[in-house]
Amino acid sequence: MRLGSKSVAGLGSKPLVGLDIEPGYVAAVQGAPGRVAVDQAAYAQLPSGVVRDGEVQDVATLTAVLKDLFEQHKLSKRVRLGVANQRIVMRMIDLPPLIDEKQIASAVRFQAQDHIPMPLDQAVLEHKTLGTVETAEGPRTRVVLVAARRDMIDRLVQAALGAGLRPQGIDLSAFAMIRALHRRGEAGTRVYVNVGGITNLAVASGLTCVFTRVIQQGVESLAGELAERRGLTLEHAHAWLIHVGLEKTVEEIDGDEDIVLEARSVLVDGVRRVGDEVRNSLDFYSMQDGADPVQQLVLTGPAIAIPGFSERFGHQVGLEPEIGNVAEGRAGGFGGIDAGRLAVAAGLTVEEVAA
Repeated sequence: MRLGSKSVAGLGSKPLVGLDIEPGYVAAVQGAPGRVAVDQAAYAQLPSGVVRDGEVQDVATLTAVLKDLFEQHKLSKRVRLGVANQRIVMRMIDLPPLIDEKQIASAVRFQAQDHIPMPLDQAVLEHKTLGTVETAEGPRTRVVLVAARRDMIDRLVQAALGAGLRPQGIDLSAFAMIRALHRRGEAGTRVYVNVGGITNLAVASGLTCVFTRVIQQGVESLAGELAERRGLTLEHAHAWLIHVGLEKTVEEIDGDEDIVLEARSVLVDGVRRVGDEVRNSLDFYSMQDGADPVQQLVLTGPAIAIPGFSERFGHQVGLEPEIGNVAEGRAGGFGGIDAGRLAVAAGLTVEEVAA
């Protein structure tokens, strides 16, 4: 697992593809040199159950989908993979004032078991040093510690290797989302939310992630709910959610009245549930020592293609929403794919961006 380096461009001079694998779909972005932008993008749907709650369950099917996607779109085989699920742990740890990276790594390893709820021999650990901070106990070296279960990482890498890809690193999707959507010079604390196959939340001060949480519900679960209730395919259910949206009254919307009413009910209830989870997460974050107030909601993901979703979601969370999109690196870089589906994948194409 990689959490960044000193490079602002990517891993080397050859093209790198950011790969966002979520329940219901895969999004791939081949980035532009030196910045977060989409030179080429590709997207493929995943059958239900291949990825569940952010974890790969069916390696063989995911392998086949990835192989077809990369061959069809002639993408670079060098990839960085994003991960997001509830079994990934992120903690801030304050160490004695250390400078030497080897000493820091040793101290992190020594303290890790006190901070993560899994045996060290079953975990993949990584850390990033944030520098010296002043605390009540005096100066301390603050680090971000990330831990993920090894079996979960192994299944993800196995699928990529089986498709002929060359993984160059694994990163938290939350970190990639921040890199993709942060704007240079922005101050204050923001919450970034990607409502996709799952809902991925990250609170960041500038480019530094200080809190993250994964919520199992997202657009895919809403489409699955509608499909089950009305006997639709998932593809048709997604189309109905976008067609119905949350802006017009149901009387103004063309189509089967029963499906229109059901789609509106699913959307209203889904926004309420996910919005409440996000708000509760922010309340939990705000109770932590030294937590700065969140000033802005940046929203991305497939949900932003649903008319009225962002406004209703912002109202539920209690923050004015800003739509977070990434730039096209060249004409036609999105390839007709909704920009909201590409933010996390685009952020995975770089290791760092300028603050």
